[in-house]
Amino acid sequence: MPLFDLLRLSAVRTPLAIACMAGTETCDYGALRHRVELLTQAWRALGLRPGERIAYADWNTPRCLEAYFAAAAGGFIFVPLNTRLGAAELGRILADAQPALLCAEVSLTPLCEAAVALMLAAHLGTSVAAPRLLCLGGEHCAQEELIAHAPTFAGAHPVQPQDPAQIYYTSGTTGEPKGVVLTHANVEAHARAAAQELELSAADTWGHIAPMFHLADAWAVFAITLVGGRHVFVPRFEPAAVLRALVHDGITITNLVPTMLNSLVQQPGAAEMRFPALRRILSGGAPIAPALVQRIMDTFRTEYVNTYGMTETSPYLTLSLPTAEVLALSAAEQFHHRAMTGRPFRGIELRVVSDDGTPVSADGHAVGEIQVRGASVTPGYWRNAAATVAAFTADGFLRTGDLAVLHPTGYVNIVDRRKDVIITGGEKVYTTEVEAVLATHPALLEAAVFARPSEQWGEQVTAAVVLRPRAHVQAEELIAFCRAALSAWKVPREIWIVEALPRTGSGKISKQALRSAASAKAFQRE
Repeated sequence: MPLFDLLRLSAVRTPLAIACMAGTETCDYGALRHRVELLTQAWRALGLRPGERIAYADWNTPRCLEAYFAAAAGGFIFVPLNTRLGAAELGRILADAQPALLCAEVSLTPLCEAAVALMLAAHLGTSVAAPRLLCLGGEHCAQEELIAHAPTFAGAHPVQPQDPAQIYYTSGTTGEPKGVVLTHANVEAHARAAAQELELSAADTWGHIAPMFHLADAWAVFAITLVGGRHVFVPRFEPAAVLRALVHDGITITNLVPTMLNSLVQQPGAAEMRFPALRRILSGGAPIAPALVQRIMDTFRTEYVNTYGMTETSPYLTLSLPTAEVLALSAAEQFHHRAMTGRPFRGIELRVVSDDGTPVSADGHAVGEIQVRGASVTPGYWRNAAATVAAFTADGFLRTGDLAVLHPTGYVNIVDRRKDVIITGGEKVYTTEVEAVLATHPALLEAAVFARPSEQWGEQVTAAVVLRPRAHVQAEELIAFCRAALSAWKVPREIWIVEALPRTGSGKISKQALRSAASAKAFQRE
């Protein structure tokens, strides 16, 4: 089904149901459909043709939701831009996507203008051209003006299931942006599977809190619309504002990355708050320590679900929702499974294989790479045939690059990214194991473990940690704490106490940046 039909059918079924709520403003499904149709026609009037790209840089707003569906209705390819990137990286993304239109929120317009200038300077004498730039928000919002003066809607463009709907850019392991293509079929299959797995309904209110340019949140644009639920927007992640929204805006379900959840549970008074509508909180985007899972459950007093996925898979590959087999286990074992990476997501064929391609034993100890295939898996990378070929096995499984163990219950648990595994003195160290130990120390707010080159050991285990407010601890004390819980070769040889950890645009901790900073001796001990 074309993605625009997810909105069209909900508008036909329940035209007066509230679709969007931002502050005191609301919009019902009938009005949302009408606005999307007018925006589609306005973009056509600008000269956009089906298959052309629309790059979009905005915060979490109803505008962004309208743009996702208007692009689908017009047969355009939507390219959400990471608002946390610098101009140089955005310029490389624009050069690769070559959008005909670039829409930027007013505060992001200077950044986007700089990105376009850098793109053009880097591609002098080539066919790369500047996109038309439209400013969003402010006193004269281009999107509002386009909708207000749009011609009559001439109908949705007929699309095929395998037509590209969106391109999400990810740096992957190389640092160079790669455009992940998701088709109409990919996104629809994921929306339907998520609605079934998470029991989404018209009674649900989704909190758009994680950035809508990232699939940690963007998948819900389509899944919540499919079931006729309500969209609530928190423009940017500010812990106090997020907690207020969770208390007062009727949010029943949302998905946040672990660093965001960690920030929320650390807020003064969070544990005493009540979240009357919240029925389920999801965590995804990065591994999570069991100690943080327990604190999330204690704070929000609702069902917690760990998720795992990739941009390339729309995104979900697993959920830690309990199966009947798990529910029959002890309370401790049930918690253990909830804190795992999870069981395969509906419609996903998942295997864990060793380096020679043979399946690992389901014993919870043998480590292998997660490989997947299914209807929500990308067909490949935009204009990058070599990367596409390298990403898939001969029998069509996507290589995730994530290393995991497989348990007898069918649940998998990630132990590390392949690129993050530390080999010290010939022994492998999985960074998530060391991080889970550090997460239990009462003085620590966050911790990240990574490899630093060592003449003696090849690589040495190193950690960077952030202390809780008013906490005091020495690196040597933290090393001794790890020594009491870990084998000798897994204990960090250095621990750096820092004010903040570097993050990617989606809010995840950047271990690549940590490795670079440590090699350059950019960290200073307190």
